[in-house]
Amino acid sequence: MTTPSTTTTTSPAAVRSAAGASRRGALGPVGLVLAGGVSVQFGAALAVNLMPRAGALGVVTLRLAAAAVVLLLFCRPRLRGHSRADWGTVVAFGVTMGAMNGLFYQSVARIPLGAAVTLEVLGPLALSVLASRRLVNVVWAGLALAGVFLLGGGGFGDLDLVGVAFALAAGAMWATYIVFSARTGRRFPQADGLALAMAVAAVLMLPLGIAESGTKLLDPTTIALGSAVAVMSSVLPYTLELLALRRLPASTFAILMSLEPALAATAGFLILGQALSPVQAAAIALVIAASMGAVRTQVGRGKARPPVAPEA
Repeated sequence: MTTPSTTTTTSPAAVRSAAGASRRGALGPVGLVLAGGVSVQFGAALAVNLMPRAGALGVVTLRLAAAAVVLLLFCRPRLRGHSRADWGTVVAFGVTMGAMNGLFYQSVARIPLGAAVTLEVLGPLALSVLASRRLVNVVWAGLALAGVFLLGGGGFGDLDLVGVAFALAAGAMWATYIVFSARTGRRFPQADGLALAMAVAAVLMLPLGIAESGTKLLDPTTIALGSAVAVMSSVLPYTLELLALRRLPASTFAILMSLEPALAATAGFLILGQALSPVQAAAIALVIAASMGAVRTQVGRGKARPPVAPEA
């Protein structure tokens, strides 16, 4: 005989608690992405000041090498027990990471930082449209795209075309980075895959950095500043993003990446003294609105399916 104490019920309080847990679970990875974005943009502001000392590829080399050392010492990833597919994924992730950084700094050497970031964001935005299975995410991506073009002044005709090409290529690598970061996070525990991929990226960029900067890379001050850039622009944000991608759809993550121009503008104002124009402020407002809409869509989808209390 079934007694009241053994009957499966779902009280309103339980449903509200489950919905709240779902909301917090969805916002958790979003917070990781935003924290990573703040770190990487303030690190980029520091890197701008370092480029005259070490060159664009030199800064990338220092950044990736220092980040690889820190992550390998901290994570101590296990080298045995991984399949060929695991190694293929982590190598592809490392190559993508190195190419993304190298292409972006080559772009910054030729066109303004704001325009370079704006063009680079187009890669994740394109991924958000291609990866999404919900029509509303296309709307948010379109709104963010409008903000990106407004931030770029409505056109890029006066920019160096080689710099524009580097920025667009960096955007494509950024979208690829998102895909392989998620795959690496699923195949390797903790941040082990990230540490191994960072080592691959550092080895890839080392000959290029030496060819451009030579002995400048051995200057103690340059090494110290490069290490700071590594922690702010690589170690912390990449780790946070890898953890976030274990719980966040790639399409939502890609739209959140459209916040980067806003974060870059904030870092530029606070660190480099770069003020915002009214048009730039309006563009940032559009991008933030699109990102908030994407987050609310994701949270709403989790809230719409509250879990049922398990049977006793």
